[in-house]
Amino acid sequence: MKRRLTYTFLLTALGVNLFLGARVYLHSEEVNRQNDVYKQLRLFAQVLTRVAEDYVDRDKVSYEALIRGALRGMLASLDPHSEFLEPKRFEDLRHDTEGKFGGVGIQIGVRKGVLTVIAPIEDTPAYRAGVLSGDQIIRIGDRSTEGFTPADAAELLRGKPGTKVTFTIRRPSTGEVRDITVKRAHIRVASVRDIHGESRFPVGEDGIGYVRINQFAERTADELSRALDKLQEAGMRALVLDLRDNPGGLLDQAAQVCGRFLPPGTLVVTTEGPDPEDHREFRVPRSGPHLDVPMAVLVNGGSASASEIVAGCLQDLHRAVIVGEQTFGKGSVQSVIPLQDGAALRLTTAKYYTPSHRVIHEKGITPDIVVPVSAEDLNALALKRIPGAIETLEPERRRQVEAVRDVQLERARDLLKGMLLLSERRNAQAAPARDQG
Repeated sequence: MKRRLTYTFLLTALGVNLFLGARVYLHSEEVNRQNDVYKQLRLFAQVLTRVAEDYVDRDKVSYEALIRGALRGMLASLDPHSEFLEPKRFEDLRHDTEGKFGGVGIQIGVRKGVLTVIAPIEDTPAYRAGVLSGDQIIRIGDRSTEGFTPADAAELLRGKPGTKVTFTIRRPSTGEVRDITVKRAHIRVASVRDIHGESRFPVGEDGIGYVRINQFAERTADELSRALDKLQEAGMRALVLDLRDNPGGLLDQAAQVCGRFLPPGTLVVTTEGPDPEDHREFRVPRSGPHLDVPMAVLVNGGSASASEIVAGCLQDLHRAVIVGEQTFGKGSVQSVIPLQDGAALRLTTAKYYTPSHRVIHEKGITPDIVVPVSAEDLNALALKRIPGAIETLEPERRRQVEAVRDVQLERARDLLKGMLLLSERRNAQAAPARDQG
């Protein structure tokens, strides 16, 4: 009886091993088949040749057009941020990061498969027309944007300054659909502004300063340093850093901005990807002083990428209190790789992680204090930030806009006032003890 049970057990174990081995072998063969680059290239070449030779409209199927179309489709199938950059688009991208370009003034991404405004750039045609973060662009001119990449939209929205372009937005918060017609303009962006949209940086009687960063461009950290110098000269004791509707920009500028508030060598963000070379740490540069005052950082759904890195870093290290609404959740790294003929490849190669190893991508940063704002109030606040914009409104609309309060900013100021008061009380209590000592 024992011998029979032993044989049964051995046969069962052998059968299980054979079954698992067969599955592993078949899976391995399937993986090898899928990764046989030469076999897949033969298939591509076969399809390319048949299309070039047999497609009905021969003028549409030059080998250059077909291959470039295939490259665009391949990159677009990966994620909304990877793309094949034609030479003109690559040149436009360089102009974006330099802080000057032609167009309507909006940063665009893809959210849930729909072309979506990440944030309008302040004091630009789209911004003045009332375009808001989260608006969906469903048409540009007479073309539907279904299946569009951000590059496709940028190509249609940009053009000669002074020319007009019409695009259709759908606002998910209200269901409103409307056409917007604006004149294209040279977009020249000063990335750091004061509360009036200017560069004076006053400090109120409460000692609380305010700085707004619109995007992270090549000169952002330097502009911020000059702003902080002015605020300190004016007697600043606490600071509101406004990153609302900031769509991001350059990673090194985000690290340098954090460096204005953190000690040298502090970890700002890490990137991780499939290649060991993609595992990198970005730290505060090891030089220069840093500002040590109470801080609140304002964010909302238009805060993305580099602005999420700054907010996440300052939150993790308890350097600032984050106030506002959940951020966009664009936390992936795109490497731009120049190619032949002036083209380039923008490829997602890694994801961002905050100092406590929180992933940003598709998650965003959750504020410490959540303060929601309606789309209508957001539009009014945007108008208030444009110098002279309110004066151009009809009297009734002007009264409505002027009556809107920036509740997120008010909450941040109240928080900082409380922190300053608490600090003063602690100092007052500590003084007698020092005197007695």
